[in-house]
Amino acid sequence: MGIKKKKEMQVAALTICHQDLETLKSFADVEGKNLASLLLHCVQLTDGVSQIHYVKQIVPLLEKVDKNGVCDPTIQSCLDVLAGIYLSLSLKNPLKKVLSSSLNSLPEFFLTAAIHSFTSRLQEELNTTDLYSYRKVIDNISSCMENFNLGRASVNNLLKNVLRFLQKSLIEILEENRKCAGNHIIQTQLMNDLLVGIRVSMVLVQKVQDFQEDLWKTSSSPIWQNMCGLLSIFTKFLIDDDLLQTIRSTSGLAVILFIKTMLHPSEKTPHLISSLLLHSVDCTSTPEWFMSSCRSLCCADVSESAVLFLCQGTLAMLDWQNGSMGPNGEALLLDTAHVLFTLSSQIKEPTLEMFLSRILASWTNSAIQVLESSSPSLRDSLNGNSSIVGRLLEYVYTHWEHPLDALRHQTKIMFRNLLQMHQLTVEGADLVPDLFFVELTESLLRLEWHIKGKYTCLGCLVECIGIEHILAIDKTIPSQILEVMGDQSLVPYASDLLETMFKNHKSHLKSQTAESTWIDQWHETWVSPLLFILCEGNLDQKSYVIDYYLPKLLSYSPESLQYMVKILQTSIDAKTGQEQSFPSLGSCNSRGALGALMACLRIARAHGHLQSAADTWENLVSGARIKQGLVHHHCQVRIDTLGLLCESNRSTEVVSVEEMQWIQFFITYNLNSQSPGVRQQICSLLKKLFCRIQESSQVLYKLEQSKSKHEPQNELTKQHTSVSLQQYKNFMSSICNSLFEALFPGSSYSTRFSALTILGSIAEVFHVPEGRIYTVYQLSHDIDVGRFQTLMECFTSTFEDVKILAFDLLMKLSETAVHFQDSEKLQGLFQAALELSTSTKPYDCVTASYLLNFLIWQDALPSSLSAHVTQLACGDGDRSAAVVERNTLMVIKCLMEILEEEVSQAENSLLQAAASFPMYGRVHCITGALQKLPINSLQLVGEWKPVVERLLLMSYRLSAVVSPVIQSSSPEGLIPMDTDSESANRLQMILNEIQPRDTNDYFNQAKILKECNNFDMEDLNASVLNIDTSTEIKGKEEKTCDVTAQMVLVCCWRSMKEVALLLGMLCQLLPMRSVPESSDGLLTVEQVKEIGDYFKQNLLQSRHRGAFELAYTGFVKLTEVLNRCPNGDLQKLPEQWLWSVLEEIKCSDPSSKLCATRRSAGIPFYIQALLASEPKKGKMDLLKITMKELISLAGPADDLQSTVPQVHALNILRALFRDTRLGENIIPYVAHGAKAAILGFTSPVWAVRNSSTLLFSALITRIFGVKRGKDEHSKTNRMTGREFFSRFPELYPFLLKQLETVANTVDSDTREPNRHPSMFLLLLVLERLYPSPMDGTSSALSMGPFVPFIMRCGRSPVYHSREMAARALVPFVMIDHIPNTIQTLLATLPSCTDQCFRQNHIHGTLLQVFHLLQAYSDSKHRTNSDFQHELTDITLCTKAKLWLAKRQNPCLVTRAVYIDILFLLSCCLNKSTKDKQPVLENLGFWEEVRGIISASELITGFPSAFKVPGLPQYLQSLTRLAIAAVWATAAESGERARDAPISFSQLLESTFPEVRLLTLEALLEKFLSAASGLGEKELPPLLCNMGEKFLLLAMKESHPECFYKILKILHCMNPSEWLPQTKHCVHLTPKEFLIWTMDIASNERSEIQSVALRLASKIISHHMQTCVENRESISAELKQWVQLVILSCEDHLPTESRLAAVEVLTSTAPLFLTNPRPILELQDTLALWKCVLTLLQSEEQAVRDAATEIVTTAMSQENTCQSTEFALCQVDASIALDLALAVLCDLLQQWDQLAPGLPIMLGWLLGESDDLVVCVESMHQVEEDYLFEKEAVNFWAETLIFVKYLCKHLFSLLSTSGWRPPSPEMLCHLQRMVSEQCRLLSQLFRELPPAAEFVKTVEFTRMCIQKERTLACLRLLAFLEGKEGEDTLVLSVLDCPAEVRQLTLPRTEAAC
Repeated sequence: MGIKKKKEMQVAALTICHQDLETLKSFADVEGKNLASLLLHCVQLTDGVSQIHYVKQIVPLLEKVDKNGVCDPTIQSCLDVLAGIYLSLSLKNPLKKVLSSSLNSLPEFFLTAAIHSFTSRLQEELNTTDLYSYRKVIDNISSCMENFNLGRASVNNLLKNVLRFLQKSLIEILEENRKCAGNHIIQTQLMNDLLVGIRVSMVLVQKVQDFQEDLWKTSSSPIWQNMCGLLSIFTKFLIDDDLLQTIRSTSGLAVILFIKTMLHPSEKTPHLISSLLLHSVDCTSTPEWFMSSCRSLCCADVSESAVLFLCQGTLAMLDWQNGSMGPNGEALLLDTAHVLFTLSSQIKEPTLEMFLSRILASWTNSAIQVLESSSPSLRDSLNGNSSIVGRLLEYVYTHWEHPLDALRHQTKIMFRNLLQMHQLTVEGADLVPDLFFVELTESLLRLEWHIKGKYTCLGCLVECIGIEHILAIDKTIPSQILEVMGDQSLVPYASDLLETMFKNHKSHLKSQTAESTWIDQWHETWVSPLLFILCEGNLDQKSYVIDYYLPKLLSYSPESLQYMVKILQTSIDAKTGQEQSFPSLGSCNSRGALGALMACLRIARAHGHLQSAADTWENLVSGARIKQGLVHHHCQVRIDTLGLLCESNRSTEVVSVEEMQWIQFFITYNLNSQSPGVRQQICSLLKKLFCRIQESSQVLYKLEQSKSKHEPQNELTKQHTSVSLQQYKNFMSSICNSLFEALFPGSSYSTRFSALTILGSIAEVFHVPEGRIYTVYQLSHDIDVGRFQTLMECFTSTFEDVKILAFDLLMKLSETAVHFQDSEKLQGLFQAALELSTSTKPYDCVTASYLLNFLIWQDALPSSLSAHVTQLACGDGDRSAAVVERNTLMVIKCLMEILEEEVSQAENSLLQAAASFPMYGRVHCITGALQKLPINSLQLVGEWKPVVERLLLMSYRLSAVVSPVIQSSSPEGLIPMDTDSESANRLQMILNEIQPRDTNDYFNQAKILKECNNFDMEDLNASVLNIDTSTEIKGKEEKTCDVTAQMVLVCCWRSMKEVALLLGMLCQLLPMRSVPESSDGLLTVEQVKEIGDYFKQNLLQSRHRGAFELAYTGFVKLTEVLNRCPNGDLQKLPEQWLWSVLEEIKCSDPSSKLCATRRSAGIPFYIQALLASEPKKGKMDLLKITMKELISLAGPADDLQSTVPQVHALNILRALFRDTRLGENIIPYVAHGAKAAILGFTSPVWAVRNSSTLLFSALITRIFGVKRGKDEHSKTNRMTGREFFSRFPELYPFLLKQLETVANTVDSDTREPNRHPSMFLLLLVLERLYPSPMDGTSSALSMGPFVPFIMRCGRSPVYHSREMAARALVPFVMIDHIPNTIQTLLATLPSCTDQCFRQNHIHGTLLQVFHLLQAYSDSKHRTNSDFQHELTDITLCTKAKLWLAKRQNPCLVTRAVYIDILFLLSCCLNKSTKDKQPVLENLGFWEEVRGIISASELITGFPSAFKVPGLPQYLQSLTRLAIAAVWATAAESGERARDAPISFSQLLESTFPEVRLLTLEALLEKFLSAASGLGEKELPPLLCNMGEKFLLLAMKESHPECFYKILKILHCMNPSEWLPQTKHCVHLTPKEFLIWTMDIASNERSEIQSVALRLASKIISHHMQTCVENRESISAELKQWVQLVILSCEDHLPTESRLAAVEVLTSTAPLFLTNPRPILELQDTLALWKCVLTLLQSEEQAVRDAATEIVTTAMSQENTCQSTEFALCQVDASIALDLALAVLCDLLQQWDQLAPGLPIMLGWLLGESDDLVVCVESMHQVEEDYLFEKEAVNFWAETLIFVKYLCKHLFSLLSTSGWRPPSPEMLCHLQRMVSEQCRLLSQLFRELPPAAEFVKTVEFTRMCIQKERTLACLRLLAFLEGKEGEDTLVLSVLDCPAEVRQLTLPRTEAAC
């Protein structure tokens, strides 16, 4: 990293005019000592920094001159030149400030002359007539007023002229701005000039002394006239809506300032401004100058924004301090508030809303200033109970969830100020019992925690009244806040509130308690809940608490660390003991106490709360715990442990030897992480460590140097630093070795990404030293030929990230790479790149691009390419860039020549092109070469111009070839999918699609939905006849290729994609030429226009999504360039294109080529690109006009013939509302969009309804935010009605009217039901609103009027609409009002005697009751007594309508809902009484329920073949109630269910699977609870002795889900309870039952198979443990079970099956895997161990993570716990694989089974026997391309890692045991197989083509892996024969064929 150099200050040098230069020369003396000589020398310098030095000498030189020197013409002339210099400097030039600062110290006797010089020079400036020089003059005026005495005096002298100039300049700039309409760049500059002019005018008034006097306040005074003129201009600016809002807001400030300055007497100012704001100016009593200047402000039609900016000026420009304006000022303050409240209901534009919020916050600041010395009446008007404070609170509650962060911040300021205002009004009183604060606190605490505003307001309240009063209300608040920290959107707010609270609490406790006991209370309140979350919380919760809350807590209270560590250490010790006894699968998903400990220590060390690392390891945590953390099962624990080692608050802290060892250990096992976030954190943390090593090494190096110079006798220190530096070097070298070894053949994407990223960090941090800076390590020193080749081969990865990292690393090592260049090899690389660029596999062309770029930058291209490129003559400095440019040009020319030829062939046969040379690869390579070219410094411009022209022509030709397919009416649908019977006829259809076939005729008439009972298949049959031939094309090499439709499609759309990206990049990168003949650029204006037309055509006519999405990407680049372009014609192009396409959309011509299907295809993208590139700081006029047009088109059309424009408009609006780049600028149109969507949904035309639905979906997301969970009704995607309707007030009357219309006709008496499609959308919106508890009763936008209409919508004939109405009603009813509403609804239900009623009405009402009751039962903040009382009333009302649950009600649907209500009531009342009072029994509830069940069909049964709508729903509801009744009866009658209306046995014997399934689920829950020990300790007596029943059910159950539940229950039960009964119950012996179970596990689907396997395993374990003497009797079944487990571990099986195998292996590990006396045969035992190893290498992380539990269990047994140092630890799969092999090898030795076991394990090492067969077949087969059919690939498993671990442990085993085969014949078969594989591999390597690693990557990699396995096996065999030692495990090149590069097995030394 080196020492960072301080950035040098850039200062532009000053210059003077020729006349001043001559003057200085004439006065300069020979000695060069006078002022003229000094200035002359200064101006002749070209370096601004050096000139500053001379400027600072001016005043000291003048101080030496006596008073007589004033008359010296030299001095006079020099002062004149100095004035000129000052005014010529730019405003931001540091020289200007230095000069003004120096001249402020000018001797007094020179002041008059200096002022005269400055005045005359400034006058010259004021006389300028060049409009574009005005800004410079204005800046000079500004700088003169800024702490510059001479300047201020000069402006005073010229005040009249300055004011006149400002007036003139503002008028002329405004006029010029109007003339330049459309030129954004010039307009932006002019607007900025206007803004500066206004600000300078205000500065003049505030700082010039003359304005503090009254002499100028006469109508004849020129200053007065200029002031009136300026005031008139500012007024004009203020009301001009075309100007930027910043200009208008500043004009508002200026107007108030000028009025305040000009009005006399000043006491009249508040009254005048108040009347101005209230539109009540009295023209007769108002000064004439005011009326003439501000008449337009006195009109009634002044815009809201103008009034808003006047309010801003009022608050900012008037003096509110100390009540200086008296009663009139107080009145003005109140009037301003009322005006602002009025504006808040009118203003909805986002930027104006932002202004309004700032101004309201400013108003509260002014109010606080006034209140400090105000009258009692004002205090009454501004206390907490006043209407003004109430309105302000309403504003806060409405906007505290606003999407704009800045606006939410203003609400926080307002709320804090409101509290302060109330404090000032009740000053002297006790704040705590104050009713305002008490009510405010309670109302805030009643709010749900998902409301962000709650946190900020509570924080302000805590700061105001203290935390102790809030904790007194609810002590659990800290825990409640920590609970919500699992939601990322709430985390910052929650952590800030917690910080405010714990700081306040600590201060309070310290002030209250003198002793130190207060810290225990503080820890109990704040630290204990934190530790609970860290150990037991969910993953997201822990992560956010660690990232946000923990650092704040430790920073504020570092002493708490010791307390936390102590608690966590104790917890870890306790957990370890527990895990030893009860290894659990579930525990692996938790970080636990170890994770919490590491997180705490990491944060503490990173923030400097640990003194040193040594203290940490010695005193706080052991090294063993560190190692456990580094390989912990949970990724975040590993990251936190690594962070503890890498992060330090001191960047130069020395890295200890232990830390280096642990880092090396970490890297060994953690590179292969599938999580991108984890990889990113690992790489980031290691980079921090490398920076620390580099910086600390520099300190050590300097220390060593200083010791050698000053203290040569202190050898100990010198030796210490030398040792440390050498350790650093060795460590970095070791790290790099590990990383390069990780790039072995077949390494996963994750490993390569991590290794290359870390290597890149090393190359960046330890860069080549510059000058004499010491660098402890250089990566280039560790690069050899093999590693260089390894990096090159990373280009073959199918992941582009890996290619990018490898390329960047090679570029960083470019100087080193030169040493490894082989010309023949490089020639082969170039040919390989050309071959890959035309591959039919898309990722191959990406490889080709990186190869070509590498060759370009390494100057390694074949010499034959340089024939047509001019050789550059350049110096050494430019040589590198020149070579890159020349090489890029050569490659592009070469590719273009090939591509032009291929395009010519494609014009003749697109099929041949698609099969043999898809052209997109060449274009991609051209784009890739151009992207890396330094465009700004091209030297071969003359040669580039024709190349660019040819590129454009070639792009257009290529596009013309492929566009017929892309623009066909259905490019994906018409092209058939690949089958073996593809025919030439079918492929020819592609080529025949030369014009879009769909027209807009489809939309010419309304398509009313009708029933269609049959479908004519004739056309379809005719189109697929005679498909029995195949299409073959001869490729370039005369080999036969199968041409598939996929090839043609991919060739076409990818070609379009690459052309679009190329053209967009050309526009973005290449400089433009103003005229074709000029030499200042490569692209002409005409060419840019052509490119624009090309994009327009493709975006508006392409049908293939891939094509127009990528064309959009290129077009966006073009539009961004055009909007920044200084050329006026080009700048106006986007606007012209926009109007053109809008006109085409509006015309509705059936012959239009615009695509009206496919969501308008590319049209929305086209308009999106044009609007999104519009400058955001401007007025966004294009967006406004476009939205206005689209909204009008999207509305309902009177003429159904013209629905095409409506469809386009709806589709375009959808795209614009989804575009995040438009931000808040799109919000003002949301209401109009929602109206269009809701009305469009009622259209009779399907296309309009479809587009309206899509638009509505986009609007819901835009309004309520992106849904972050699966819960459709999550509170995080809702808002209060007040907030919604205040943001979109137009929707209030619209939605209310629409809902009323729907509700009034929803249950009309007409026979044909009116389905009201818009009801669906209306209810979707309304169900996302909810009433705010802060609303009060006076809200103008109350949600009350919606309630009766929503209730009426529950009568809809559509079932789903009734459900939606019920859900929508819930948020509209306040919690307190729910009981009364439920009773009212129940009262509307008919009685059993009523003759006429509709079941739809009953169903809708009951659904509303059900959902309201559910919401009521879930509500918080209800006292138990109120809750119980209100539920009792509801229960009594329910009993009155009980007939609806009985057979008297013929409708099963309504019966079911009523029964659901009864069930919910029983749950609610049981919860509220907590078994203390038999409320339900007292009410006779259960008696009624028993009656319902006894009379129900569950008892009496149904008639045969009984099928009625709602039957399944009714049965489920009835079953749930029956189960609840059984449990209730059992609880009442002493655990006996004699009085139960029905038994579980009856329910389980029901003929309906719905009944059985629900019953089984309820019973399974009880069994699981009892088995886990978490719930009930024992099974209820009702469920005891039910084994016989479940056995009988299992035999006859046919329903799959029920069968699954029965098997699961049997698995939960103890086999000793039911297994002996099998003979009696089901006539099967236990052995036969086991066979039956395994047969099910073999044949059934995955869920049943999994539970059957678990059950069979449990039976086998039971038999093994209970029948020790009869184990042999089930040996055959044991073998069958082993085979079942093996089959369940295969990769192709569902995850559920493999997880079942994991659970089985975990539970049986002590019995079968690690038993000191093996039960199974060795072959079977090793087969099970092979399953474990397979599962640990599964691609699915869930399977791997679960499989680590097997290893943990295996390591934790008595006979294996010494095998590794990680016994009882939860470890990651990467190290678990290593540990599993270690345990297995140890067990082989314990069992004394090395002789039979070793051949099997050597077989594992060698691999499957068919691996080499695959290699041979792949080498000789004809390649077939199925682009979208992928083989199953494991992207995680790495074969050679497994080989490495197996090799290591086998060698260790053989070395320690000393075992050798008793006879050579034992391994003969294996030796012969290995020798044959060696021979075959050598042959295959010889058959490979040149650069095979690039052109035959898959085969090459497979062979390399097999070679490594074979050679490893050979080494072990040789060792067994006693021929070689340990060092033989390193493979050398001598063992490989000469053609193959050196490949080494990953290191074999022990990893631990």
